[in-house]
Amino acid sequence: MAVLPLVKLGTLVLRTVCKPIANRLKKEAGYHPKFRNFIISIAQANHRFTTRIQRRIYGKATDVLIRPLDQDKAVQAAADLLGELFVFSVAGAAVIYEVQRNARSEARKEELRRQEIQVVF
Repeated sequence: MAVLPLVKLGTLVLRTVCKPIANRLKKEAGYHPKFRNFIISIAQANHRFTTRIQRRIYGKATDVLIRPLDQDKAVQAAADLLGELFVFSVAGAAVIYEVQRNARSEARKEELRRQEIQVVF
């Protein structure tokens, strides 16, 4: 069975589905001020976190003031972040489902082997 092409196809489908979701988030942010403020705060927190990590990796000072993103960039960044989180969540759920399915299948096979051994003895 060719699992790798199916995984690639599934990833492509997920990314294609996530683009409209991200666009919808941006659209909703324009209509709802509370939602807009919420996703802007997510984007600003993510921006601060990634900037500190990058500065730490490159050996630069981490106690400097990090300028916030402007609101449009923050909304775009939050929509992208939420879209990627959606992709990884669905992919993670698919992996967990597949592992559990395989574990159940192996358990059934093992039970059949045990029953065959008991019948023989």
